[in-house]
Amino acid sequence: MATSIVVENCTKEFTLYYHRTMKAMATAAVRRQPLRERFTALNDISFTVEQGESVGLMGLNGSGKSTLLTLINGVMTPDKGKVLTRGRIAGLIATGAGFHPQMTGRENLFLNGAILGMSKNELNRKFDEIVEFADIGRFLDTPVSHYSSGMYARLGFAIAIHVDADIFLADEVLAVGDKPFKQKCVTKMQEIRQQGTTIFYVSHAAASVRSMCDRVLCLESGHLNFDGPVDEGIRYLQYDEAEEGLEATIDAELGADI
Repeated sequence: MATSIVVENCTKEFTLYYHRTMKAMATAAVRRQPLRERFTALNDISFTVEQGESVGLMGLNGSGKSTLLTLINGVMTPDKGKVLTRGRIAGLIATGAGFHPQMTGRENLFLNGAILGMSKNELNRKFDEIVEFADIGRFLDTPVSHYSSGMYARLGFAIAIHVDADIFLADEVLAVGDKPFKQKCVTKMQEIRQQGTTIFYVSHAAASVRSMCDRVLCLESGHLNFDGPVDEGIRYLQYDEAEEGLEATIDAELGADI
């Protein structure tokens, strides 16, 4: 089986600036306060993904998940180590990423599709299928600045999921949208999974990771602390207990009968 993704001793750092204006910086310097600080988002991460694997990436907010996805997507490069990928990459890392707010949904469909590497002929051929999946109706010819976050998600996901890709990246793609749309997304992702596409899926939802993925990577403060079976990874993060507690709280508040 061919290797799809290789991440080897990967480290990524960012600089945090505490002051935005020259006046604030000068004042801080006089008071001998720090002006900036280096922050390590990913620290010596290594793993490989085989072609056709479905890998869940889990961890608390700020653990480095989105940074890792942007490195795999090629948007950024690591400060140390290397990231290698095989084949065409598509996916939805940020809702509405690449959309121009003053352009219509139709215009953004062609723009975003081109950004994801689709040719004009490919976009024309898949146009009706993408529009049907997005299900935004008459708003297709409305500027996307008027869209709700759910409509952004619908159109963005519809475009990304119809790219003929070898690797599909999804960052919290099911966090926005109503229940029928989420179910449609899951069904479509299962289809491309069965076609042998490598899926790299970021989510806090244990149930969707369990149904979608063969393996889980768990990040904690930029460190890869778990790489293994899905159920073990979920137990490692105690996500099942957290979801059960949240559901119990919601049911109690609503007076629901389970």
